[in-house]
Amino acid sequence: MAKFKLDEIDRKILRILQKDGRITNSQLSKDIGLSPAPTLERVKKLEQSGYISSYHAVLDKDMMGIGVTTFVQVSLKQHNKQTIEKFVAAINKLDEVVECHHTTGSCDFILKVVSDDIAAYQKLMLEEITNIETVADMQSMVILSTFKDSKAIPVK
Repeated sequence: MAKFKLDEIDRKILRILQKDGRITNSQLSKDIGLSPAPTLERVKKLEQSGYISSYHAVLDKDMMGIGVTTFVQVSLKQHNKQTIEKFVAAINKLDEVVECHHTTGSCDFILKVVSDDIAAYQKLMLEEITNIETVADMQSMVILSTFKDSKAIPVK
């Protein structure tokens, strides 16, 4: 389905679903002031058009035993399509790399890496990431505290 222009009700639906993706259609319809059938129709239209790309559970890192989160700046040996594709393919095989961003500036990529502890992080870096043949240099930043970690994007 093609992209369409959002009205205020669509925006309200998107705001609510970002906060609580498990909300019932009945409660959502009450919150936006429509009956359940048109509410469900709007949600399906938002999903089919791509405004809503997925639903997922956000897990508690502490409960899951994830004690260390880092950002890793990566510079590649070369800057061509083949080198980038090789790097991305290797990174996509590592579950601990939860985000990978191609960037401008002083590095080529920024990775967000989660690990059980420093020893597990060190092992990942030494045995996996530094062995990716396209990597020239890396710089790690360990996250000490997180004060904001919103998954919601602004809906204007």
